[in-house]
Amino acid sequence: MMFRPLFVAFLGLAMAAVLPRAEAQTSKKTAKSAPKQAEKSDSGPKLVAQYGDWGVYVANGKGKVCYALAEPKSRAPKLNRDPGYLFVSTRPSENVHNEVSVVVGFTMKPDADATVDVGTASFPFYAKNDSAGIKKAAEEGKLIEAMRKGSDMNVKSTSTRGNVTTDHYSLSGISQALDRVAQECK
Repeated sequence: MMFRPLFVAFLGLAMAAVLPRAEAQTSKKTAKSAPKQAEKSDSGPKLVAQYGDWGVYVANGKGKVCYALAEPKSRAPKLNRDPGYLFVSTRPSENVHNEVSVVVGFTMKPDADATVDVGTASFPFYAKNDSAGIKKAAEEGKLIEAMRKGSDMNVKSTSTRGNVTTDHYSLSGISQALDRVAQECK
């Protein structure tokens, strides 16, 4: 499977918008308007709503991109690494809907796949640098369904140093966030 280059392009923009948002959002069940800081850029990602632990972002560049984004609630073991994120992206101009991608915050071992576990379901992800995407695109719908029904998920990966890590994500608000992403990127 080919690595998704657009993901890398908007990751930098998203991180700039997400970091100020993290402390400003407190609601667990209702949508909130984007903070003023995220509204400054015309083409960069803008936080349009917050549902539980998931933010909904919209970016306009060469094509509209909408995505839900969350940060891990916990990370084990405690290592010095960059922030991690989980994205569910929609890019209508490319006919891409609900594409799941992960940034783990360190360079992963090239020959060691990452794994995303939701409840009893496990999904293999290919690793490329500090990002990962689902190996079998045909299973993406099953992963999204499991995320909508689940309460949490774990991303397991191995660094180039051999450290096996687990990032734990809350799925609180994911269904509402995905619905809003679909609405924003019709």
